[in-house]
Amino acid sequence: MASDALSDLLRTVRLTGATFFDVAATEPWVVEQPPPEFILPKILPGGERLISYHVVTVGRCFATVIGKEPIALEAGEVIVITNGDPHVMSSSPGMRANPPTREAIAEAGAGPLPFFVKYGREGAPTTKLVCGFLACDARPFNPLLENLPAVMKARATRDDSGDWLARFIRVAVAESAARRAGSESVLAKLSELMFIEVVRRHLEAMPPEQAGWLAGLRDPFVGRALSLMHGNPAHGWTIEELGKRVGLSRSVLAERFTDLLGMPPIQYLAKWRMQIAARILSDASANIASIAEEIGYESEAAFSRAFKKQVGVPPSVWRRRGAGPLQTS
Repeated sequence: MASDALSDLLRTVRLTGATFFDVAATEPWVVEQPPPEFILPKILPGGERLISYHVVTVGRCFATVIGKEPIALEAGEVIVITNGDPHVMSSSPGMRANPPTREAIAEAGAGPLPFFVKYGREGAPTTKLVCGFLACDARPFNPLLENLPAVMKARATRDDSGDWLARFIRVAVAESAARRAGSESVLAKLSELMFIEVVRRHLEAMPPEQAGWLAGLRDPFVGRALSLMHGNPAHGWTIEELGKRVGLSRSVLAERFTDLLGMPPIQYLAKWRMQIAARILSDASANIASIAEEIGYESEAAFSRAFKKQVGVPPSVWRRRGAGPLQTS
């Protein structure tokens, strides 16, 4: 079976879902998310990218990334904030709450992630949301994140018989309400599946002329080349061999690949190998020489030179610094 480049990427960048929580609000109401650096350590220690999402299950509301125009939402719609940007969910546009401080989040310890909700009058909720987070690695190379819009919105159909997103909403609501043993793990996995489904819908809706990694996946020739490289990154791929395998000449494949992804195939392969290496380096017991062999380098020295060229620091320094900021000077 051919490698699925999207699934391979999501495994390698450690996409991890976090606990769901419910918001049941009566107008007027507002929920404000703190900056991602406050939340990431609670979800994926060492993770670099926070992805927030909200599923409207009852009523309607507005989502507003701070500094951007509000986006109207209604029951059955999902919004995904791919950069984890601070944002507001509210009953009306233009509302703000006091976002939680770093100290308040620290005091919460291992408990639920604190969203501060300002409720209005008493009464039955006018809007219900199921909300949550995902986290993943962004460095040294995550071409999916680099090519996603800051906000993605998707709508489930009213009849969930053939709509996975509608089924997700139904199951998520049931699990959130019941809170049975294992619900937290079920909801975390559901959030990962939901994200993949929203990405797939975005991919299917992209205009034909759009470039980027997702556009490359959709292209029958470039997508096949990506699958080959992801399926066997240690192989000594050449443009000639890739072209022969996908049914294009060397020059046509190189041009087509570069037009869509902004780099030639072999440069892409080098970057992807470093992403794999970075993931393996997070395991302190992994031997650098064995990592070099696993991703296709003949010696530890050759791998270390390539890693430093692509990432900016040697593998040993990357391992010591973990997800901290890189300073190459």
